[in-house]
Amino acid sequence: MIPLKPISDLPARSDVDRHDPDLPGEAPVVERPLVARKGRGAVGNIQGRYEVDSRAAFDDGWSHEDDTDAPTLRTHVFDERAKSILTRNQSPDIPFGVSLNPYRGCEHGCIYCFARPTHSYLGLSPGLDFESQIYAKVNAAELLERELAKPGYTPEPIALGVSTDAYQPIERERRITRAVIEVLSRAGHPFASITKSSLIERDIDLLAPMAERNLFSAAITITTLDPVIARTLEPRAAAPARRLKTIRALADAGISVAVSIAPVIPFVTEPDMERVIEACRDAGASAASYIVLRLPWEVSPLFEQWLAAHFPDRAERVLGRVREMRGGKNYDASFATRMKGTGLWAELIRQRFTQAVKRCGLNEHRRGAMDMSLFERPVVTKPVSVQAKRPDDAQLSLF
Repeated sequence: MIPLKPISDLPARSDVDRHDPDLPGEAPVVERPLVARKGRGAVGNIQGRYEVDSRAAFDDGWSHEDDTDAPTLRTHVFDERAKSILTRNQSPDIPFGVSLNPYRGCEHGCIYCFARPTHSYLGLSPGLDFESQIYAKVNAAELLERELAKPGYTPEPIALGVSTDAYQPIERERRITRAVIEVLSRAGHPFASITKSSLIERDIDLLAPMAERNLFSAAITITTLDPVIARTLEPRAAAPARRLKTIRALADAGISVAVSIAPVIPFVTEPDMERVIEACRDAGASAASYIVLRLPWEVSPLFEQWLAAHFPDRAERVLGRVREMRGGKNYDASFATRMKGTGLWAELIRQRFTQAVKRCGLNEHRRGAMDMSLFERPVVTKPVSVQAKRPDDAQLSLF
């Protein structure tokens, strides 16, 4: 008789790459190789840091050698009635104090997105779930109008679409962002928006008049001009050439446009930095900024998987440079250094950026503060609840 091992000695389910020779008849379990999905940034659905159970994908023997792509993953959108809509920020390295995000999750699928870990709060994965299970805050405009109508509300510029893109693909159908802008326009409330989408052109009819009154400015994120890299890095965002056309359309409408080169990824997008700055200058941008790659929480393993799938030849070099700029770690959350990094490489990037911006004549005319004096508090009428009248001496009923 073969002695049975106690349950406590059996291998954990997460150790799927291990084979216990003491368990007769058990074949070694092979982890499923990483396969990129067409139109998706993450190559897997890693667990969020709050999940209790451990899972791992494995090859069950039914895959085929000629399989090059994983099955198509559909996007699911869920309606959410949010309880609040404005987020206050006190981080000293972020240039805004209030933000508004009409959606949770983002279909653009940018692998480097710092907002991916927020899906862990929902019990979902920061990986494929973040870009395929989207929550639309259907009452965003209503909540915003009520917030602006409060007697104690003090206006300050709102950053629209910071954590997740306010103009991601589902905005074409949902139009939540446009409804929010309509509220801001009626109230004369200043705001700024950052996006990778050409859909912002749809709202120029609202944005241009606000920009003329110094109530709006835009920023377009462009990480690289290489469409092949962009397609894997930011799979469902507008192509780089299309974003340049968006900069031109906004600038021609009289809207101040900045370019955000974020993130700068060593050996991937970093070689393109000067070309991006020059192209954006030619398209009509007036300012530029940059952020070095950040890998907080689950973004770190997701990015490593992405490198292994798309750039296996340079994965170690990229991570080595990232760690060199982060004190030997994948990420350092210190406010003073998290946006730009430290060390020789970080300083080299700073100098290259500074020289390119100077050469292109960007950032020469610093934009003044937005006009707060035009704000008009909305008048929101609360619905009146109608109750049946009863005589004062009538006895209340229990039923």
